[in-house]
Order: sequence, then structure tokens, then C-alpha cells
Amino acid sequence: MLKREVPLLITILVGWFMVIEYFFPGAEKWSSELQNWAIIMTALASVLGVANVARINMLKISRKQKDWGYSVVLMAGMILMVVLGTLFPMIKSIFGIESSWTLAGMELSGVTSGTWFTQFYDSMFVPMQGTMFALLAFYIASAAFRSFRIRSVDATLLAVAAIIVMIGRVPIGDVMWSGMSGLSDWIMNVPNLAAKRAILIGAALGAISTGLKVIMGIERNFLGGD
Repeated sequence: MLKREVPLLITILVGWFMVIEYFFPGAEKWSSELQNWAIIMTALASVLGVANVARINMLKISRKQKDWGYSVVLMAGMILMVVLGTLFPMIKSIFGIESSWTLAGMELSGVTSGTWFTQFYDSMFVPMQGTMFALLAFYIASAAFRSFRIRSVDATLLAVAAIIVMIGRVPIGDVMWSGMSGLSDWIMNVPNLAAKRAILIGAALGAISTGLKVIMGIERNFLGGD
């Protein structure tokens, strides 16, 4: 009972408090306090998430499971960034150390510009992240090619619109026809925008419906199902 009813009761109470604050100004204080608690719990959940990732990868390394070398790299990077960004600043703050800890002309402690933390982040993480997104572009192109196979009227409209937009976005489009860029802009700003707004409205209505079902205790799937 405690595993299901108590979380459900907390969800209902917190959800109604968040709704009531928009109708009763006096409830803003309680709502603000609940939001602060939510921030604290989110931070604690992040710590638990990091601990869980560390535990899983340490087990993988100790058992030398498949691709355990990647886990070594992950753990090394995690420990390094935690030490540079959290442990060193904490030690300096606790012991009141004001002198700089430098290596090769850069500060070892902290996350501000000019520290080893930002150097590793900007020089390693950002380029690798860009590489991952670049690889993702090939999968998107492959999916687009499969989607553009003309087998129906809808697929034909999709393919024609996509070709016009792509050609209209490059300089050669205006060379082929002076109105190509204008037609491309019209497709993006009129039918595309209308469809996008319809999807957003539908998603918003779905979110409102789900939220009401949760705070009324009707929707209980987040508890693990009945």
C-alpha cells in the first residue's frame, strides 16, 4: 500500500497546489516552497543517477564484459570532471584556501573560463558531441530517402514540398527560378506553420488531459501499473 498510495497522494496534493496558485494568490507561498523542494529532489535524483551509472560501469569493468573498455573511458572522464569541477573547489572552500592551483598556466579548480574543467569540456566533449550529431545526419538522410518514395498522394506532396524547400534554401534555387526562394518561404511559413501549430495544440491538449487525470488519481501508470 505504501509503495502506491503514498506516492499517489503526494502527486495529487502537489498537482492541485500547482493549479490552485493561479486562482488563489495566497497559495503562491506554498507553491513556491513546493517548487524549491522539487529542485532539491531533482538534484538528489541526479546524484543517484550518476551513482547508478558509476555502479553499472564499475561492474562491467570488474567482470570484463563486452566493450568494457568504453566503461573505463567513461569512468575516467567522470572522475576527472568531478574532481576538477566539484572536489577541488570544495576542498578550497572548506579549508579557506585562496591561492590558485594551476597546471600549465590554467586553474585546476572551478568551472569558470580558463580552468581545466572548461578546457576539457570545450576541447573534448563539444567536438565529440558534434561528431555524434554529424553521424546522426546520415541516418536522418537515409530515413528521409525512404520517406520520399512516392507511393501515394501524401508521399508525393511530401516529396515535392521537400524538394522545393531544399532547392529554395540554396543559391542555385534562385538561379533556376527567381521565385523559388519565395515559394520555399511560403511553404515554410503557411502550410508548414499551420500543421506545426495544429500538432502543438494537440500535444498541449493531451498534456492537459494527462495532467488532470494524474492529479485526480485516474492515471496511475507512473506508479508501475495496476
